[in-house]
Amino acid sequence: MNFRRIITAMVLLACCVGLASAQVWTNGGTIGGNAGALTCVATAAVPPLLRSEGMTENIGDIVLTCTGGVAAATGSTVPTANITVSLGTNVTSRLLSGGSGTIAANTSEALLFIDEPTTNLSGTSGPGPASAFNFCGNSLTGAGPGGCTQAVQASGQSGTCTTFNSSGVCTAFTAAANAFMGVVSANQVAFNGVPVNPPVSTGVARVYRITNVRANVSALGGGGLAGTTQLLASISISGSTSLPVNNPVQVAGLIQQGLTTSLRNTANSGGGGNSNLNQCGGGGPNPLQILRYSENFPSAFKTRVAPLSATNYSGQLTNPTGQSTPGTIYPSESGLIVTTPASGSTPAGLADYGTRLKAVFNNVPAGVRIFVSTTNVLNDFAANPTQPAGNSNTGFAQLVLSETAPDANGFPPVASATSTITFGSLTLNIVEIPVVGGTATAVWEVINTNPNALDSLDFGVYQSFTANPGANSPPPGTGTVNMSYAPTPPTAFTASQGGAASLALTVPRFADTSSGNNVLSIVLCQTTLLYPFVTNQAGFDTGIAIANTTSDPFGTRTQNGTCVMNWYGASAPAAVTTPSVATGTVYTTLASTSAAGFQGYMIAVCNFQLAHGFAFISDLGARNLAMGYLALVVQTGTGNRNSGSLPTGLSSSVEVLGN
Repeated sequence: MNFRRIITAMVLLACCVGLASAQVWTNGGTIGGNAGALTCVATAAVPPLLRSEGMTENIGDIVLTCTGGVAAATGSTVPTANITVSLGTNVTSRLLSGGSGTIAANTSEALLFIDEPTTNLSGTSGPGPASAFNFCGNSLTGAGPGGCTQAVQASGQSGTCTTFNSSGVCTAFTAAANAFMGVVSANQVAFNGVPVNPPVSTGVARVYRITNVRANVSALGGGGLAGTTQLLASISISGSTSLPVNNPVQVAGLIQQGLTTSLRNTANSGGGGNSNLNQCGGGGPNPLQILRYSENFPSAFKTRVAPLSATNYSGQLTNPTGQSTPGTIYPSESGLIVTTPASGSTPAGLADYGTRLKAVFNNVPAGVRIFVSTTNVLNDFAANPTQPAGNSNTGFAQLVLSETAPDANGFPPVASATSTITFGSLTLNIVEIPVVGGTATAVWEVINTNPNALDSLDFGVYQSFTANPGANSPPPGTGTVNMSYAPTPPTAFTASQGGAASLALTVPRFADTSSGNNVLSIVLCQTTLLYPFVTNQAGFDTGIAIANTTSDPFGTRTQNGTCVMNWYGASAPAAVTTPSVATGTVYTTLASTSAAGFQGYMIAVCNFQLAHGFAFISDLGARNLAMGYLALVVQTGTGNRNSGSLPTGLSSSVEVLGN
């Protein structure tokens, strides 16, 4: 199915619906035939699914459809009302101005349109849908006193008055403002001085559409069954005129967790988990895990703007022309994109980037390096996708420089590959993410997605380190990974900052609801030796030898380490730790020295591979009885010989020669 055709069809459908029911002239209405008292009905156009992690979720448009009323005299001033939308959480629409002149402080990207401007695709002239956007440049008082004051023309339609005579009657008009900017205060956005010119006639309606309202949904959560938690919006009216509203409380969105994450094995054939890495291993980069990010509902992953054509998507990132029709549903992080008097260099509604996905590695042992794939991988580590054409519905994400670096000049801030991994004839680009204080972070931006299907995006993770067991490097420890949307507190902003409307913070923003999963552990390279019988009783003594055989003709990495001798039996002393046993040497001791008066068995745990042991039991001088035996090597999985040099590729070469 062609994604571009779907988007085009959605645009046409939404616009045709607007023409049928949301314009000044409906059902062939004409001047005359009074429709009764002025009244408005509030509706939430299409309540969307909102991500419970989101701090800046775009709620559904709120539409007031007003009918009836009494016709005002030609030239008289149109009365105004303040229309306020209140949510059960903070409004987080981007602030476009700190306030100056006629632009109120906290003027935002939230917009109110009168009579659905620009939605008439036929190009005919006339009021309502055939009109272009005409913004009131005053968000302090709107069309009220001192603002873009409107008066009634001979046609009954509003016009911006440029000249009043001495009797207060307007005698000269320009086009009436049909677009107003919202002012945010905590959980409310207010549209000041909205003109209320009653439509009067039967079959005629005046339509007020409120759009680009963002909400801190993360403060509400998504408890209960998926998609059943409601975000309610209350519409209230104040000001110089009465505007009765039926159904003033509307469901503006349904809240559901947007993201599920998981670890996958390196073959991507099943679940992953913690990977034990021998301290004496090293080499790489070698595959570690695959990170999977899955949507819980279609369109939980969003591109920055809706793709516009069958060309490569990157060139469309900042083009607002395809996302500027009121009432259209755009499956993107941006809302309705339009330049306002308060916009400056940032159009209202335009997000800074598409959905971003983050992996934070914590408690990474010192000396361990972390690498990630620059894009999502397909199937397993052996294949990665290339960026699809703009009309593709194939999921694609690209590694970016940071969680808040904005897209610029139509392109995301791509992180360039620092290495490549070769798998036969395929080459995969990877990037090392610096480990600072045990923490490393990777962030990918969604560049392409299918808004009509559930997407999962997989990313490869690799590790590398230089083995130095003698220096206890890397030290034993377990690293974790947290997987979430991005950006999140506290690095980019505090939770309180992110959950409020802001002039400086980027959009979108999310709360981090993730929990850490163990992803790698550095484990000591050990050999466990069992001495079944050791005695220093009845005139006997036991000689104990432990050989470090990591020096050999096979290229094994040499290792040094201590051994802990654990005693079990009669008169068992506390465990005894030997001095470090250097590679190619043998440590020796007597039971009478290390465990005087003891008889039983001993288990030696040596912090190096390929330890071997020998015991010799005899009476004093070995005159009457003497015997010797090899210590038993207890298989613990860390006793194999490892090649001294690692080939480039998937994994270290392991040669098992036995013990």
